[in-house]
Amino acid sequence: MRIVECVPNFSEGRDRSVIDAIAESIRRCPGVKLLDIDPGASTNRTVFTFVGEPDDVVEAAFRAATAGYRLIDMTRHTGEHPRLGAVDVVPFVPVAGVTMEECVELSRQFGERIGRELGVPVYLYEEAQPLQHRRELRQIRSGEYEGLAARIGKPEWEPDFGPAEFVPRSGATVTGARFFLVAYNVNILGTSNQAHRIALDIREQGRTVRGADGREVQQPGRFKAVKALGWQLEQYDIAQVSMNLDNFRITPIHAAYEAVRELAGTLNVGVAGSEIVGLVPLEAILAAADFYIEREKLFILDERQKVRLAVDRLGLSSLHPFVPDDKIIEYLIAEEADGPLIRKSVRDFVEAVAARTSAPGGGSVAALMGALGAALGAMVGWLTYGRRKYEHLDSRIRATIPALVEVQEQLLQAVDRDTQAFAGYMAAIALPKSTPAEQAARRIAMQQGLQQATLVPLGTMETADRAWDSMLEIARVGQFSSRSDAEVGARALEAGIYGAWRNVAINLAGIKDETFRTDVKARADALMARAREKLAELQAIVEARTGDV
Repeated sequence: MRIVECVPNFSEGRDRSVIDAIAESIRRCPGVKLLDIDPGASTNRTVFTFVGEPDDVVEAAFRAATAGYRLIDMTRHTGEHPRLGAVDVVPFVPVAGVTMEECVELSRQFGERIGRELGVPVYLYEEAQPLQHRRELRQIRSGEYEGLAARIGKPEWEPDFGPAEFVPRSGATVTGARFFLVAYNVNILGTSNQAHRIALDIREQGRTVRGADGREVQQPGRFKAVKALGWQLEQYDIAQVSMNLDNFRITPIHAAYEAVRELAGTLNVGVAGSEIVGLVPLEAILAAADFYIEREKLFILDERQKVRLAVDRLGLSSLHPFVPDDKIIEYLIAEEADGPLIRKSVRDFVEAVAARTSAPGGGSVAALMGALGAALGAMVGWLTYGRRKYEHLDSRIRATIPALVEVQEQLLQAVDRDTQAFAGYMAAIALPKSTPAEQAARRIAMQQGLQQATLVPLGTMETADRAWDSMLEIARVGQFSSRSDAEVGARALEAGIYGAWRNVAINLAGIKDETFRTDVKARADALMARAREKLAELQAIVEARTGDV
């Protein structure tokens, strides 16, 4: 899938009819999914988030902007947030299968169309802007809407698209391409001045200070890729350090939060949680969870529990509930992320296998068998971990369970991957063969498809093989009453490897590349032999046990 995210910010956060009309213009656009609407009364600003195929996203952005220009009058706008126009900023963000360069081109297409068809001045920013003096949003928005009339006529501030003249009702729009920006605010039980002092200390730009010679110099802040300011949030009677984390891999959410807590402490000011405005990538939340897990020496593997930990430690529900399914982008598009087979119920999957079709077949079933085997091993580990009588085994169990959980998840994904690979081979068979050229192209495509259909079950074998060390350890130290589950899990794991091995073998028979055949066969045979050995070893361990370790 080719997925682009668009996060347009409109200068209206109070009039529900305007917000709803803009949202409806996005919903009506085919090929996009509106994920989030985040209005703010104090800021008088609404952030919309939607995703889709590149061309569809540009069309939706244009329709939403058209509605915004029609419904929002900047001559009457007031709010806490800096802004330049009715449709203030429209960033395009690569999510999957799309490069930053492609998103730059999308922003240029959007900006050119806005300027040409709607007569609104448009500025490019971030990755789309080659000029350094107007690359950052703060540079373009300097002076805000009220200062636009005086700036727009200057050569260095001529818009990239549209008229070089002030349009009072619409103002100007900024568009471009950027990395996934996390809009993140930390709540301060103090004044806006105190919050702003903290913001100056942490943002990349820092603050202006007077040097020993009396001249003003810029003193950089603590973090890179962070923009920040302090303001008052009247509706909650608190102040906030309001941040844009331009790259959460450079400055993670938890690093920003802990720094604000530290600096607030030096001012004897309380911190009361934080909030994420709009959506956030799962990666950013899990990074925060891993930070607190390591710092507090916790043992948490379940993804949802990690998310709960991060939400708690960061105080993300302090102002309003942080609902992961509504705020984390991967959860919102989870239906598209998982394959159709593993989304089925158990009954539906079994009936799909039993149907009069070639797929899903042995490869998908083998992957599922392996996943179930690893899952049984993990189950025995969890039944052992955390119980008083097994506390002396905690370190061994903690070292064992993660690999089984990882193998389980990867094999689940392989259930669909195997069927998709087979479908690719069948599509090659269906290619036209009327002419010699078509026949030659079809033969090449069939060989490529068959090789891919062979590598997928080989990958299933390699993934399942990584579970053996943990399965053996579970057999040695897992609770004695669950030893049959450990053995069934090992048998299922071996059966999954066997099923994948047979799929490799049958596909190899049709492949003409002798080097490929020899290499893959040797790897597959070695994995199968190891699976048989490890199963026998585990069974011997279980047979020899007489009680809990």
